[in-house]
Amino acid sequence: MAIYNIRQFGDPVLRQRAREIENVDGALRRLVDDMIETMYDAPGLGLAAPQVGVERRLFVYDIGDGPHAIINPVIVESRGEWNYDEGCLSIPDLSWNVVRPNEVHLRGVSIDGEEIDIEADELLARCFQHEMDHLDGILLVERLDADQRKEAMSILRHRTLDAAVAIDPAHV
Repeated sequence: MAIYNIRQFGDPVLRQRAREIENVDGALRRLVDDMIETMYDAPGLGLAAPQVGVERRLFVYDIGDGPHAIINPVIVESRGEWNYDEGCLSIPDLSWNVVRPNEVHLRGVSIDGEEIDIEADELLARCFQHEMDHLDGILLVERLDADQRKEAMSILRHRTLDAAVAIDPAHV
């Protein structure tokens, strides 16, 4: 298995809507295995295919009961409200208190090609919503209120500038 580099904030692939998956085959199974290994190595609770540069509607997750993969997921219903400190592997070392629905009903397809129908709440529901956002080209910073977003963008701009200075040969 291979560990992918996780795409970071600013990478254009993170802003694009992923395409539907039409065939479950050996290549897709290998991708899922590699994504699970990458998620554990990060470490994270979930990882969407666009985060590893694959523009397909697929994510993997493990909130403590073993790894799972969902292909072409759709949230068909959501209810309630839950505040929770949420982070993202594509925006490392930062997290914000974000309000999302507390419960979701998700449908998709398993890696075995079987229909999946899951009622989830709290952490699992949040994980599903977060990974679905990645599949739709939405980043966590877009879920922040105006003050949080302003602070987050300031931090991320400074990171980008610091990284550019670090690799600029003129500064060596």
